[in-house]
Amino acid sequence: MDNRKLTSLFETTGSVSAMVYAVLIASNTGNEILGFSLLLISASLFAAWAVIDRRWTFLLLQAFYGGSAILGLIRWG
Repeated sequence: MDNRKLTSLFETTGSVSAMVYAVLIASNTGNEILGFSLLLISASLFAAWAVIDRRWTFLLLQAFYGGSAILGLIRWG
C-alpha cells in the first residue's frame, strides 16, 4: 500500500474514532472506558499519519491526546 492510501486510511479511521469518542463522552451514558479507548486509537492513527506525512507539530498534538486518553482510562478504569 502506498503512503497516500495509508495516510488516507489513518486519517479517515482516526477521524471516525474521534467523532465516536466525542459522542460517547458527551452522551454521559457511562461509556467512558470505550470512549477513552477510542480516543487512544484515534490519537495513535493520527500519530502514524503524522509520522508518514512528516507533520511534527501534529504528532505532538496526538501525544497530548494519547496522554489524555491514558489518564482518562486510569481515572475511569
